Amino acid sequence: MRVIFMGTPDFSVPVLEALAEHHEVVAVYTQPPRPAGRGKALRPSPVQARAEELGLEVRHPVNFKAAEDREALAALGADIGVVVAYGLLLPQAVLDGPKLGCLNIHASLLPRWRGAAPIHRAVMAGDAETGICIMQMEAGLDTGPVRLREQLAIGATETTGEVHDRLSAMGARLIIEALDQLPELPPEVQPEEGVTYASKIDKAEAQVDWARPATEIVRQINGLSPFPGAWCLVGEERVKLLRAEIGAGDAAPGTVLGGFEIACGTGSVQVLQAQRAGKKPMLAAEVLKGLSLPDRL
Repeated sequence: MRVIFMGTPDFSVPVLEALAEHHEVVAVYTQPPRPAGRGKALRPSPVQARAEELGLEVRHPVNFKAAEDREALAALGADIGVVVAYGLLLPQAVLDGPKLGCLNIHASLLPRWRGAAPIHRAVMAGDAETGICIMQMEAGLDTGPVRLREQLAIGATETTGEVHDRLSAMGARLIIEALDQLPELPPEVQPEEGVTYASKIDKAEAQVDWARPATEIVRQINGLSPFPGAWCLVGEERVKLLRAEIGAGDAAPGTVLGGFEIACGTGSVQVLQAQRAGKKPMLAAEVLKGLSLPDRL
């Protein structure tokens, strides 16, 4: 097939690579380069960088309000568009550009977790499973019918970063299956029951409140890892907490029970991995070699 690909972050790269191997990618749409690093030099998106390595044409309109941008897309004569974490809401004129419309690779089991941060929200909510849905796009936010879906179990101490990587690989595999079988894949209308929205992660959610139940804090730590990273103050130092499990102890909230086990409003949290400012992520035991915890956080 002649495919238009639209994506931006690391999550989208394996999909682009799979499409380039199995189909003809006629153009890659991605977000424009953004200032990054200390020097604030313009940095291309991961998708743009990989597309250029593959010798593919890259386009990055700010939006599709200009008629010439919509016309340029339609002029590609694509059979289908594939969209994954592009970062723009697409107008109906763009969705209708390819002959067979556009498919979206969404990282949740729709209709649960429509929206911007489905992987974070699934882990933070303690969901036992998530998955990938290949969805026929329409104007609404992740409301289109599902053409193909597959479930994936979430481990008890698995982080959003780990689930992200597994879902990215799954999405790359499923989109090739979907394109191969498209005429035989009936669109499954999403039910009205069970709709939830995965709102964008706010950095204000990252500070740990030890008065909350341990189950909630473990989900917060694992769900915000590696980015933006849940954190707590140890004295004046902000320490990121990157992996945790339920502990065995019980005491007043914030009490350090030994090692990196902290009492919570209910139960305790055993921190397994953390990161001090300016240092690399390390196992908790390694972090504690250079960091003394007080009796209470």
